Amino acid sequence: MTKMMQWLAAVAFVVSGFPLLCVAQVKAALPTRFTVVDEGTAGRPDVVLVPGLTSSREVWAGEAKRLAPHYRLHLVQVNGFAGQPAGPNATGEILPAIVDELHAYCAGLSTKPVVIGHSLGGLLTLMLAAKYPNDVKKIVLVDSLPFLGMMFGPQMTPDMIRPQAEQMQDKIEKQDADKRKAGAERSAETLVLNPEGRPLVRKNSEDSDAHVVAKAMFEDLQTDMRPELAKISTPTLMLYPFDSTLKVNGTQGVDELYQGAYKSMPNVTVLRVDGSRHFVMLDQPKKFDEFVEDFLKP
Repeated sequence: MTKMMQWLAAVAFVVSGFPLLCVAQVKAALPTRFTVVDEGTAGRPDVVLVPGLTSSREVWAGEAKRLAPHYRLHLVQVNGFAGQPAGPNATGEILPAIVDELHAYCAGLSTKPVVIGHSLGGLLTLMLAAKYPNDVKKIVLVDSLPFLGMMFGPQMTPDMIRPQAEQMQDKIEKQDADKRKAGAERSAETLVLNPEGRPLVRKNSEDSDAHVVAKAMFEDLQTDMRPELAKISTPTLMLYPFDSTLKVNGTQGVDELYQGAYKSMPNVTVLRVDGSRHFVMLDQPKKFDEFVEDFLKP
């Protein structure tokens, strides 16, 4: 397996942690593809936070505490991830159905929300902004590419990546418990620089439904939002990681990947967060919050 395939496999087994407090008490449509926990200050501007593949809403724990005094928060968790029952996500397409339910949910909020998405959650956020541009005030993308296949090279397309995507889907579906546990351990070490964040990532990865993870990963690798970027005028903040302890030749290649990926987007700010890996919010919570809160200001 190539290093890139290993990285993608790692992404397929990641999560993090945060205590469930209360079911969202809003007039938004009741979703079936995900659940929402409502936090923060009533009457304040709405912020919807969408975690990534296999992730629980707990990934936003630290950031939620910082935002709660000033915003009304809506913490999403996709059904089938991190111990949550798969529900309708057990069959059929997953990502387009989630986007439609996010649209219905956002439409019922008292203010046009800011939507923050990590990894796969970032892709869902892009899909939402493209299909339903009136739903969102601003968006924040955290280590999320408009097409995950770009990790294999800028020339890649969904058709070109399809054999690898099918291979990964099949492998995830067929893993036994021991291999799944070992994979979750490796993934936590690969994707989280902060040792304190790794147990959360590992545990929620182990608790995710293999079929939902495999199908969502396949759909992620088959979804290319690059042609839509020029049409998305929503103000956007894109945060991406860089860890100098990894064996890479400086920041140039990383900068080219992320900044190049979003160059056609008209109202995007792309910023690198040094000293972090895939879970930027766990590795650099203070920097992450500073960037986010500055962007959320009117």
